[in-house]
Amino acid sequence: MHHPVVFYLVCLILVIVIPAFLFSIVVLKRTTEAQDRIFESLLRTSTSAVNRAVEREISGMFSTLNFLSTSESLQQSDYAGLHAQAVKTLEGTDIYFLVIDQSMRQLVNTRVPYGTPLNAASDPVSAGMALARGERMVSDLFFGKTAQQWVFNVYQPMRLPSGEHVLLTLTKNAEALRRAANPDVLSPGWNAAVLDSRGTVIASTDEKQETGKPFFLRVVPALRLGVSTMGQDGVNYQVVTEFSSLAGWRMIAWAKSSDVQAPAVSSFLWLAIGGIVFALLAAVSAVGIARVLSRDVRLLAYDARRLGHGERVAPRLYAISELETVSKALAEAADARVKSENEVRFLMREVAHRSKNQLTVIQAMLNQSAAGADNAGEFAETFRRRVAGLARSTDLMIANATEGINLVELARNQLKPFTPDDAARVRIAGPAVLLDPQASQTLGMALHELSTNATKYGALANDKGIVSLSWVSAGENLDLVWRESKATIDRQAIAASRKGFGSVVLERMLGMVLDAKLDFIVHDDGIEWRVTIPLARLRDESGHQQEGEH
Repeated sequence: MHHPVVFYLVCLILVIVIPAFLFSIVVLKRTTEAQDRIFESLLRTSTSAVNRAVEREISGMFSTLNFLSTSESLQQSDYAGLHAQAVKTLEGTDIYFLVIDQSMRQLVNTRVPYGTPLNAASDPVSAGMALARGERMVSDLFFGKTAQQWVFNVYQPMRLPSGEHVLLTLTKNAEALRRAANPDVLSPGWNAAVLDSRGTVIASTDEKQETGKPFFLRVVPALRLGVSTMGQDGVNYQVVTEFSSLAGWRMIAWAKSSDVQAPAVSSFLWLAIGGIVFALLAAVSAVGIARVLSRDVRLLAYDARRLGHGERVAPRLYAISELETVSKALAEAADARVKSENEVRFLMREVAHRSKNQLTVIQAMLNQSAAGADNAGEFAETFRRRVAGLARSTDLMIANATEGINLVELARNQLKPFTPDDAARVRIAGPAVLLDPQASQTLGMALHELSTNATKYGALANDKGIVSLSWVSAGENLDLVWRESKATIDRQAIAASRKGFGSVVLERMLGMVLDAKLDFIVHDDGIEWRVTIPLARLRDESGHQQEGEH
């Protein structure tokens, strides 16, 4: 995969936002379902409350009929007295008392004074059914001729002592049932209505559903109870139905499905809008962060290219601390590179300079070896040994270029090829003194020549001679002593050696390169060299370079 950082940031945000959004949808759906169940329970409770209120009204009317059926005036067929008693009993109510005979003729009606001519019963079908069954019942809604409005009746058949069958009837205006269909017990957006067995509206909280008119939902099955969905004229409705076994009526509550689902739809809409807005804000933030990161990465890449060109790179401040760490590392790498390049240049100059010096030294060794040799074999051997000594000094110089070369290590290195089987005959003692490359090369050549002369003419030329090399630091100088003892003195050989290459190295190179002062002493049992060298010259790079160039 190869994409800019904004792609990965946006993907990261989407990976976080989308599952959270989907999880929120699931939680919201479950919450909505739980609320729907609670809402359904509340609606059923509301319609049950309407049903109970209606049945309480009807039960009260039946109780009133039972009371009036015990009237003595009724037993004696004294309808005038019965009328007066009923008016007194129902005073202050919106209920009226009627007595209907078998021919559907009204004998008593408390809506009008007693003696007023009365019409036939306005609901002969229900009245005749009640007489025929001999059971009390509740009528459907009908238009009362005497009341001139929509009413319903409660019938109780009775046989008088005279053998006549009559219907004791209580009638009530449908308008009075509006109190039962109380909109306060309904949720917002919901309406309720009381319907008779034919689906005619008795009372409703919706002004559009007029009393006496068929309910606008044409199909309301009698046994469809609980919450259901119905469609009418292309609109879906949520409907809750309760059935009254006492009256044979239905209590129905309804609302448009869109209104019922509006809170859930609104919640989903807000969730979707919020999710989109948050995702956009997160994406914009990701783009902003990506721009900052891209800018910092470009600066980092620019510094890396500068580092590649060998330029110095200063650390920068970045918005991300990890990039600051990388910037500091680049700056340190740039400094280290510059330092390394300077060291390389210095070493190259040093190598060139020392190569010239070594060539000069080798040329001198060549001349001196040729001058002092009697034949070609001797020349080759002498020259080979001197080059080998120079090589050992050079090896030490390369191995310890940065720390400096220890004088003890240099002395052991140069004297090792000349040390006899009895190593006790070569003694080296002195404190640690660090030498720079030029001083170590010069002192190495000097020790090689002293060891060569000792092997040819001095203490190492017999089986008992001893070579002692020692040095001490005295103030600002290094005092070095080469002492040969128990040697056979051959003054002619000593005089010859003073003219050889060893003397040139000791007297000229030590003196010129290291500002050394030399004293040569001849003892009865051997020779002694005393060398005094300023300590500063042993570590003075520039000084010996300048001298070496001479």
